[in-house]
Amino acid sequence: MKARHYIILGKVQGVGFRLFTKQKANLNNVLGWVRNLSDGSVECFAQAEAGNLERFETLIHDGPSFGRVDQIKKTEKELEEFSNFEIR
Repeated sequence: MKARHYIILGKVQGVGFRLFTKQKANLNNVLGWVRNLSDGSVECFAQAEAGNLERFETLIHDGPSFGRVDQIKKTEKELEEFSNFEIR
């Protein structure tokens, strides 16, 4: 298992990005959370088997059709205890 923290920049609030992220996480057996930040970006913590996490990352980089991802800042993290993926 691998864990990563993401800050997603672009047009990512008000376009269904958090729900999109949760759906892609559920499809790829990714655990963690996603939330909006006050600066207009989105923050996400995700953990999964390496291949699943890579697929998830590719999908969130594409984003929902009404959004636009300009940049994703990612940091490797320690694993945490999660039972699902939630919108915070």
